Amino acid sequence: MQARPAPALALGAALLFGLSAPATKILVTTTDPWLLAGLLYLGSGVGLGLYRLGRPLLGWRVAEARLARWDLPWLGLAILTGGVAAPVLMLFGLAGGSAAQAALLLNLEGVFTALLAWLAFGEAFDRRIAIGMAAIALGALLLAWDPTGVAPDGAAILVIAATLAWATDNNLTRRVSASDPVQIAALKGAVAGTVNLLIALGRGAEPPGVTAVVGAALIGLFGYGTSLVLFVLALRQLGTARTAAYFSTAPFIGALGAVLGLGEPVSGALVAAGGLMALGVWLHLSERHEHEHVHEAIAHDHLHWHDAHHQHEHDPGVDGREPHGHPHVHPPVRHRHPHYPDLHHRHRH
Repeated sequence: MQARPAPALALGAALLFGLSAPATKILVTTTDPWLLAGLLYLGSGVGLGLYRLGRPLLGWRVAEARLARWDLPWLGLAILTGGVAAPVLMLFGLAGGSAAQAALLLNLEGVFTALLAWLAFGEAFDRRIAIGMAAIALGALLLAWDPTGVAPDGAAILVIAATLAWATDNNLTRRVSASDPVQIAALKGAVAGTVNLLIALGRGAEPPGVTAVVGAALIGLFGYGTSLVLFVLALRQLGTARTAAYFSTAPFIGALGAVLGLGEPVSGALVAAGGLMALGVWLHLSERHEHEHVHEAIAHDHLHWHDAHHQHEHDPGVDGREPHGHPHVHPPVRHRHPHYPDLHHRHRH
C-alpha cells in the first residue's frame, strides 16, 4: 500500500504542525490561551467539515471507509486527550515561554508516542530506535531545565504535559486510522474546539476580534486539521512509533520559524538540544526492518490498492477503481520483505 509515500505524508504533517507554533505565538500574546485553543480546533473542524461535505457536491470520488460504531470510544478518548487537554496545556506553556523552546520541546511527543506504542500497545522496536528516542529525550531535558538549576521551567512543564497528552491521542488514533482521516480530524476539531471555546467563555475570557478569529481558523485548519489528516494516513503505513519519528522534525521547523520569523535568540542550549534531536531523528529515518513473518487471517475495511497484501476478488457492485475501500478478507500468509508496523504488520517479534 505504497501509492502515496508514507515518509512524505508524515513530513508534510510535521511541516504544517511545526510552523503552527511560531504562528500561534503571535496570537497568544493578545488572546486568552484557553479561548485560542478552542478557536484553533474549531477552525480545523469547521474547515475540514465543509471540505468533506463539499467533496460529493463537486463530483470528487470518495473511497475511504467511514468510522464504525466500535471506533467511537477510541475516537472519544483521543478527542479528550489530544483535542481538549493538549492544546490548552500547549498554549499556556507557549504564553509563558519562547516559541523556539516550545517548538523543540514538541519532540517529546515522538518519545512519549513511541514509549506508549511499545509498552502499552505492543508495537515492535529495536535498539536503534530506542537510542534515537533517548537522544531526543536528552535534548528536550536541556530545554526544560531552568538555567538557575533550581527546578524545571514552568512553561516547559506545561508543553511537556501537552506532548504526553498528544502522544496518548496518537496511540488512540491508531486504533481508528483505517477510517476516513478527514472525518476523524473534522470530528476531533469540531468537538474539542466547541468544548474549549465554551469553557473559555465560561471562565470570563474576552471575545476575540475578527483578526484573531480568522488567524486562528487558518492556523487550525492547516497546522492542526490538515496536519492530522496527513498524520493518520502515515499511521496506516508506518505504525505509531515510526510515524512519530518522522513527525519529530516538526519542532526543528517550528524553532527555525521562531528564530527567523520572530527574531528569537539562538542560545547554546537550543543548538545543543537541536543537535541531539537531529541525531535521534536521523537514527529513526535510516532504519530498515525486514524478517520473515506470518499474517494471520483478518477481515477489515479500509482504503487500499491491489498490492502484495490485497489480492482478492470483488463482490458484485463494488467499484474496482483503485484506490478503493470495501470490507475484505486477508488469508493467512508467510513471507519476507521490508516493512513497518502498518495496518497489516502489527505483529510481535
